Amino acid sequence: MSEVKDHTPEAKLKKLIFFFENMKQENLAQLGLFYAKDALFKDPFNDVVGVKRIEDIFLHMFHTLKEPKFVVHDVVANDKQAFLTWDFYFELEQMPSKGCLLIKGASHLIWSFDEEAQEWLITTHRDYWDAAEELYEKLPLVGGIMRWLKKKMATPL
Repeated sequence: MSEVKDHTPEAKLKKLIFFFENMKQENLAQLGLFYAKDALFKDPFNDVVGVKRIEDIFLHMFHTLKEPKFVVHDVVANDKQAFLTWDFYFELEQMPSKGCLLIKGASHLIWSFDEEAQEWLITTHRDYWDAAEELYEKLPLVGGIMRWLKKKMATPL
């Protein structure tokens, strides 16, 4: 008996969340199960088109960070899009004394039903997180400047 696929966006979203929370370098080739061939991906450092380019971003993540891990907390979704909030944990090989670092962020996903693949696939993935607060402020030298700038730009209470 062949496996019956659940063709709902909700089912695909649950599988995607499981994939992201359990992502390993070895399973990056599975991104094509979730993304359209010409999917758009944008975050504070990248702006690419295509599953291969998206795979390259995550491959780079595994090559430059130690033990990267996503934990999804909240999901708001309808039949065309979803918004996820997440925590991203990692260590920097270059700064082992910093220990585990955390970035809090969110992803906006837009999907559509791909007739050829007979699957719901992501056409746009946009990550939102504050690179200054979540990353730069935690780095030596740059961090001090970023914290000073933040203090100077803040509205006085």
